[in-house]
Amino acid sequence: MTAQAPIAPAVSYGRLIPVTVHFDDLDALGLLHNARYPLMVERAWAELWQEHGFGFEGDWAAAEDACNAVRELRIGYEAPVTRTGLYAVHLWLERLGTTGLTYGFRFCSADGTQTYAQGTRVLVRLDAATLRPAPWSEPFRAVGRELLRPGS
Repeated sequence: MTAQAPIAPAVSYGRLIPVTVHFDDLDALGLLHNARYPLMVERAWAELWQEHGFGFEGDWAAAEDACNAVRELRIGYEAPVTRTGLYAVHLWLERLGTTGLTYGFRFCSADGTQTYAQGTRVLVRLDAATLRPAPWSEPFRAVGRELLRPGS
């Protein structure tokens, strides 16, 4: 018996982050509850940024780039998730500005080939003391540039 090579994810930009849908994520109809999609996207982004050393550990003054707020969230639901198991969130940046960014996302099959929901979210980096917009750090921007969708 020969081992098969893993299937390459169906994404050519951004990152595909594995997520798990559990029984308690489903609604009374047995569908992934609409409020769980943004939650899973948030967790996937937190995981991705944590891999690069950006995260919140209880101190907003020390959080730097992790001190940000959502300005806008848009999501469209395309196909129902009807069972528990492994899925993925495809993440990328649409725009990386001085104090804000827009990221795109897809909630999809584990290999990225089927899309269940997709959308965008706008974040603004905040100064922890004033809660006013503040510029992203250069290390954060360097990671962000790697996540930009081609043509963005």
